[in-house]
Formats: sequence, C-alpha cells, structure tokens
Amino acid sequence: MLDVTVIEDPAAAAVSLDPIRGRLLAELAAGPASAAMLAGQVGLPRQKVNYHLKALERHGLVELAGERRKGNVTERLMRATAASYVISPLALAAVQPDPDRFRDQLSARWLLAVGARLVRDVGTLITGAARARKRLATFALDGEVRFASAGDRAAFIEELTAGVSALVRKYDSPEAEGGRGHRIVVAVHPTVKSQADESTSGTTGTAEVAAAADIAEIADIADVQE
Repeated sequence: MLDVTVIEDPAAAAVSLDPIRGRLLAELAAGPASAAMLAGQVGLPRQKVNYHLKALERHGLVELAGERRKGNVTERLMRATAASYVISPLALAAVQPDPDRFRDQLSARWLLAVGARLVRDVGTLITGAARARKRLATFALDGEVRFASAGDRAAFIEELTAGVSALVRKYDSPEAEGGRGHRIVVAVHPTVKSQADESTSGTTGTAEVAAAADIAEIADIADVQE
C-alpha cells in the first residue's frame, strides 16, 4: 500500500468524494476487509457495500487482497491502494489554477495556485516514474517559526528571498548540456490553529520550502524506457 497517491482522473475523483465511499476507503486503509465485514462497520447492507466497492475497484482506489471461504461462500477481501489520497488539479483540468496568470508574492490565492501546481506536477511525475519503474528524486523541507512581530516576519522573508536567490544564481546552469530543470517552491503562511489552540494568542508562521526534483513535461517522462 502506498502512503499517498494522487487522483488525476475526474471520474475517480468523483467516486472518492462520495461520503460513503470515503468512509470505506478509510476502513480499508486500516486493513483488508470483506463487504460483510465492512457492512457491520459502516452500518449498511452488504449488497450496498459491494456496489460501492465495485465502483472504487473500477477506478483503482481499492484492490483485491485475497479470498477466503466462509461456509459455502467465498468472500473477497479488499484493501485500499493507498493510505491517503490527494486530488490533482488535473481532475478539473479546464479550471485548474494557473500561477502564470498573475504573479503576486503577497497574495494567498497566488500561493494556493502555486501549491496546486506542485500537487499536479509531482503527481504527474510519480505516475510517470512508476510506469517507467524509475526512482523519482525529490526533496522537501517543512518547518515552523514563531515571529515576535510583523517586522521580524518581513525581515525573515527578505533574508529568505536573498538566500534562495543567491543559491539559484550560484547553481543555475541554463546552458549545461544534459542538465535538468528543477522547480523550487518556497512558501510562508500563518499556521492553521487547531481547536486546542483557539484560546491562545500570538502570531505563528509556518515556513515551508519544497524543492521538487525532475519537474518535467509528461512527454519527457514517457521517453524513459523500462
């Protein structure tokens, strides 16, 4: 079972968003189960659970883990293909966010568009690498920082920008023969508070640096031979 997988197909995305099927996926992520076992867990008739399982299986969200005999009946044990799922913007290709439409480093909506592109591109690379049976080289850095003031946050962003820009100037080799382009994403946004934190005060920022390696065109991945 994969830790996380990206759903790119619109039909598969629609199937996964059904509340009952989402519950079944959660149950099957915990371990293989039959329709009869799941029926007791989710409070639905076995026939209805079977109907939903077939829809999930048709779109590759669950798979056969094995079979077992129970009396005169052979039960199919199903399992989720991943512990968690992310829906790619490709599932809404016609209206997916486009960060190149406008660039505003202080816009939360532009940050959201950049994040959506990251999900789309890395999802595409994972799919291509899996088909080619190749390893995908990526890197991500995630951290959290508490700023004492808005001034400190602005200074942090200024230094972060200067530091990353210096590294890009140092290592960027646009004319290098056989070189490979990489996309770098750096984001700073307030931490989302949990219910336990609602009563606390103060300004908290999350600094996330994600460098996704081998961000390339789908055709480039497809050219890799098995």
